[in-house]
Formats: sequence, C-alpha cells, structure tokens
Amino acid sequence: MIIVHLKCMYMFIYLYFHILHYQKLDVSADESAYFPLETILLDCGSSALRALSYDGRNWTNDSSHFGASNSESSFAMSRASSEETSVAEVPYMTARLFHSRFTYTFNVTPGSKFIRLHFYPDSYMNLNASKSFLTVTAGNYTLLRNFSAYLNSKHIKSAYFFKEFIVHVENHTLDLTFSPTTNASDGYAFVNGIEIVSMPLSLYYQANNVSAMETMHRVNVGGQSIPPNEDTGMSRSWAMDSSYIFGESFGVENYDFDASITYPKEVPAYIAPQGVYKTARSMSPVPEIDINYNLSWTFPLDPGFMYLIRLHLCEISRNITKINQRVFDIFINNQVIERGIDIIALTYGNDIPLYRDFTVLIPNLTTKQDLWLELHPNLQTKPQYYDAILNGAEIFKVSNIDGNLAGLNPSLENESSVDGDEPSFSSSSSKTSTEAILIIIGSLLVLVLAISLGVYLVAFLRRRNLEWTKKENTRSSLPYRPFSIDEIKMATDNFNEAKLIDRGAFGLVYKGYIDHGSIAVTINRLIQVIPKEEWHKFDAEIRIHHHVRHQNLVQLIGYCKEEHEMILVYESMPNATLFERLHFADQRQQSTLSWNQRLEICVGAARCLHYLHSAMAYPIIHGDIKTTNIYIDRNWMPKVSEKSDVFSFGVVLLEILSGKQATNPKSDAAKTNHRENLVHRALTCIEKNEVDLLVDRHLKGKIAPASLAKFVEILDKCLADEGANRPSMIEVLCNVELAQQLQLQGLETSNGSAKDMVFHSSSNLMQGLEFFGVGR
Repeated sequence: MIIVHLKCMYMFIYLYFHILHYQKLDVSADESAYFPLETILLDCGSSALRALSYDGRNWTNDSSHFGASNSESSFAMSRASSEETSVAEVPYMTARLFHSRFTYTFNVTPGSKFIRLHFYPDSYMNLNASKSFLTVTAGNYTLLRNFSAYLNSKHIKSAYFFKEFIVHVENHTLDLTFSPTTNASDGYAFVNGIEIVSMPLSLYYQANNVSAMETMHRVNVGGQSIPPNEDTGMSRSWAMDSSYIFGESFGVENYDFDASITYPKEVPAYIAPQGVYKTARSMSPVPEIDINYNLSWTFPLDPGFMYLIRLHLCEISRNITKINQRVFDIFINNQVIERGIDIIALTYGNDIPLYRDFTVLIPNLTTKQDLWLELHPNLQTKPQYYDAILNGAEIFKVSNIDGNLAGLNPSLENESSVDGDEPSFSSSSSKTSTEAILIIIGSLLVLVLAISLGVYLVAFLRRRNLEWTKKENTRSSLPYRPFSIDEIKMATDNFNEAKLIDRGAFGLVYKGYIDHGSIAVTINRLIQVIPKEEWHKFDAEIRIHHHVRHQNLVQLIGYCKEEHEMILVYESMPNATLFERLHFADQRQQSTLSWNQRLEICVGAARCLHYLHSAMAYPIIHGDIKTTNIYIDRNWMPKVSEKSDVFSFGVVLLEILSGKQATNPKSDAAKTNHRENLVHRALTCIEKNEVDLLVDRHLKGKIAPASLAKFVEILDKCLADEGANRPSMIEVLCNVELAQQLQLQGLETSNGSAKDMVFHSSSNLMQGLEFFGVGR
C-alpha cells in the first residue's frame, strides 16, 4: 500500500476508541432493548385518536400538540389525492398544511431526542406539491431550510420518505416550528408525520458535545433491512448496503443467525440490534483477488459540514478464531484512518461487537459530494487470510456553530423519472374509464408485440449462435462492449489519416463515430503487435479500466482484438483536448481559456492523478501525461486518458501557464529536445525571479500575484531533477487548489501571502478505488 504523507492537513479525522478492555456481558435479545422515556408518534392531519402503522406502532393525531401562538387560519388538514397502494396509510395519507408559521409544542424530559419528519409529496387540497418549500426549526437549531419534499422525492426515486434528526433538549419543552419559505399565493408547507423518541445521551454524543445531528445513512452491511419495530427500542431504520457498493465486486455476504451476540461493557446492547452484528460483508475467498482491490461503498453527503461516521464490527466467522487471521485497514476518502483492525485481538473472541467513531470535515462546495468508505487487507501483518469485514455503518451530519443542519435541495437536471417511482399529483383519485380502456388495449398490444418479437429473437439467436461462437476473439467475458474490426474500420473510414487526432506513446488516436454515426468516440489503435498468446495482457488492461473509475478519467466504452489489432474505444470529449484549447483557440476563433478555467482544469487533472497514485493497493504510474492526453468535456471538466507521473504533470502546468507548446510534433527526438528547452527556460526564469516572462500573453495582468506565486512554486517542485525531490500528487493537488482559492479571492497584491491563509482543500473528496486484476 502507498502511504502518502499529508503536508497540508485539509481533512480532520479523529478516532475515538471504545475497546480498551472488553469485559463480556451476556445480553439476551429481550434484554437488549432501550426503553425510551418518550415515544410520541403523530399522524399529522388525521382525525383518528389512534391509528396502527404497518410496523405495528400506535400513532395519534397531532391536535393535542398545537402551540398556543398558532393562528386558526394558518393551518389545515387534508388527505392525499392519490391512493397509492405502495404508500403506507399511516402516517402518509394525511397531512397538516401550513400557510404561515406554525409551532408544535412537546412536553418532554431534558435530554437527547430523535426527531423524524415524514413526507409524502402528493397533491393536497388541489395544491401542487412542487410549490411547497418549508423551513423547520427545533429550538435554536435549523433542521431544514427552503426544503422541497417534492425535489427530494424525485431525487431518491421514492414516493415517500422521512428525515431523522437528533436534538438535545435542555429543559422540558421542545418547540418544532414549520414555516413556508415562499410568499407565493400557491405556496405552502406540509408534514405527514412526526416522531419524537428519547435516546441515551451517550448513544452518539461524545463528552459534552450536544450539537444537533441529522442521520444521513444507516445501513445493515451484508444483511436485510431492519424495520423500526426490530430496532433496540428507538425505532431506527436500517437499510441494506447493496445500493451503496461501488463497482461490481460485492464481496461475500456473511451471516450466522444462530450466533449468540455478547455485548461487552463498553458497547451497550442498545447500540445496534443483534441483526446488524449477525450479518456482515467480507471480501472474496480468493486472496489473489483480495490483495488487489478495496471493498468500497459511496455515500452522498451535503458539503460544508462535519460528519460523524460510526462503523460496527463483529467477527462472526467460525473460521476466524485467532489473532492475525483477518487484519485490515480502513480508508475514508482515500486516506487511511485506522490500520491493522483485528477484531479478534480487540474483542478477545467471536460474536462480540465493537464500533469505531470517526469525524470528517466535508468542505463547502456547491453540490452534494460522495464520501468513500473502503476496506483493504493489511499486508504488513501477513495475516492468515487477506480479507476485511464490516457489519454496519451510520453517518451523521453535525450542525454548524450557528446550529444549522440544512443542506441544499437536489437538482433534477439531466435526471429522467422512472415509471412507477413518481407520486401522482392529479386532482382526481382515478382515471376515467376511457383512459383505462386505452391503457388496457395499449398494454395488450405491447404484450402481443413483445411475445412475437421474443419468438423471432429466439429463432434468430439460435441461427446466429454458431456464428458467434466462432468469433472467439471478439466475444469474451470482458466487461466492455466488444467491437469487430469491421465496425472500427467503418468508424474511422478505414483508419483515414484525416481522422487521426494524435500519435501517442501507446498508439494512434482517431476520432470516430459508432452505431451508424450517432455516437462520437475516440479510438486508440495500439501500434505494438502483441502475439495471440499474450492477449491476456490486453485483457488485464481492460479489466483495470473497469475497476479504476473517476469523474476525471476518460471512460472506456469497448475494445477490439481481431486480425492482430489491439484497439480501445473511449468516450469522446466535445471540447477537444487541452492542447487544442491552449494552442489553436485563436486560429479557430475560440475564446482563450481564462486563468480560472485553467486552474479548474489543473485541479481536476491533479485529483485524477492523485486517485491513480495513492488510492489503491498498487499505484498506477506512467510518464505519458501531456496536454494532448487531457480532454475537456462539455462542462469543462478535464478527463485524463493516460497513466501519469509528477514530472510530466509539471510540464503540463508549465504549458498551461505559458501557453507554449511543450512538445514539437515533428519527431520524437524533436519533442524531447523541445520539452527540455521549455523546461530549462522556465527554470531559468524562476531562478532569476522573472516569472512574468513565463505567463501567457492572454493572461497578462489577469492573475492575482499570490495565485501566480503559489502556482509557480509547485510547478518548480514538480520539475525537480531528482524524483525524490518532487512532491506527491496530494501535495501538488493541495497547492493547485490553494492557487485557485487565491485567485478567486481576487488578491491584487502579494501581501496576502499563502502562508498566512487558512486553507480548506476539497481534495478529501477524491473518489475511492476498487482495483482488481493485475499486481505490479
């Protein structure tokens, strides 16, 4: 494993140890529950005194908790217009509507409380759910601000959902206030259900920390979902982890429902239900595979908050009973947060739970960010099994210093709805008879056509099966689309020179079109002839592409290996390469890249290289990084197509700053000399403090001095003669991001030295890695 020393600490991680000395304490299932002092369940807008929900819990109407200051005209009750059978009657079919500020008052004991708000964004009183935006406060804490249940429902593709919060109540009163955040005549706020459930103070809080929190994710890893009535008395919901797993390597689901879970003194039985600890997810049973990939999950989070991450661990395998049989490391956002986890060594036995708490700061950006959680076998201890295991995970957003927990509404741009996932917002509860007849007729026609087509396809595929099996070289188990050589020739006009984009170190690069000219692609034709007996190396390269993914990496679409050709087909980038944008913008009458755009491209490319260099069992490093290999998509996001190293990236930084070509396209020897001359001139200018001579004429007077100084500083380090003197990619990334921040702050003099600034890098948001297939 690569260990990167972080010279700029942009991510704060603290580890709380809960397992100093474990003492066994047998706790049966009946004794494991926590008995809350308050359990208040409100079926808002309902007139029923008692109502039973699907999970067997008793709910009451909300009228007994109205605050004294509420105006009679400020609220109303309504039933949902749509009678969706998939939506639970209680508490989702009725709602309380608010047209102005409205407060619920709860008489409770002091201490920590779960607050759960349930939403079903249907049409109420003929109002459009998309017009509802609300703000919710609990005492001095802001739980939601300008919140749209409609947008959130569309985003998660669920007709109904709930938001869970944890708030510490100092006295005997909890006020929960709802306010519409629009003054439009059709604007309103609503809520379908409210839960107030007390909890132990020490469940999640540490020491005297009484910040509010929001539950972002709670998963039962490797097991089934656990409903509220099967929790340890606090009605928590535990989801399955399968939707959070990154890539196709799901590992192995472990379970032992006969295990007798023994809670130690330091882990109260209410921490998590036994169902969490009786199931787990581990890696594959093949050590050769396990040492080359990470078991990875991704969790979307709101930026600009601190997060508490709790991991639940319990060794339930009967094959693991001794120390140093299964030892693994834990990573969050590509950084090792704890090494050498050996559950048996920590708990002194099987079926004994433990948990780990970590806090992570996610910087303030404009969109939701993914948090990457990864496990990898610890190779240093040489355990008997190269494996890792996880039983459960909980992630909580922690309120800011001003008591705010509210995040942004999701954007629905470029998202398509899926039939059956949308709630209906029609004013009537059923379709007309004519519509129903048309739907039935249409469905029958589609069914008949589908059956006819299916019969035809079966016959057709049987006829073609023998032909396909003969083409063993074009059809394999590789996880990408196989192209025939005829398809490639058609896409490139038989490798027409006019389609040639670049002559790279690994082959010729063409622009082409596939699927009858409907999809633009980039085609890399390898020059080196590979004997058939070594085609497995080409297959290994393709598998690496499949398991190494990043938003700034050009995505592989398919491949071809016929007639001794080795060809890779990649996605096409509409804004061409960085080389073309830097050096041919004037000729093509295109706008010149601004300094901000160039910095953004540098940051994206650096993130990608850091991902390749440090977020895996073995690093991917190569020297062919250059501006012709950095593509730009329609959102001006850089995409890196070759494996790269620090010196080459330094040359890219120099080319971006100077606007001068780093390579001479005439010959390989000329390229090398040209690059060396450019680097030599740059280092001479830096040494003589004549940095202004390096700046592209289009950027003169447009770069903040502090930004330029920081950029040149890291550029100089990248171009060091000795590899040992060059920085790691994480250091490069941090400094380029700092240069970007300095530019955005519009510093006009060099007085605002970078050393005096507090830097909060966003590079801890690097996507994690699943690396599979080839050891190096």
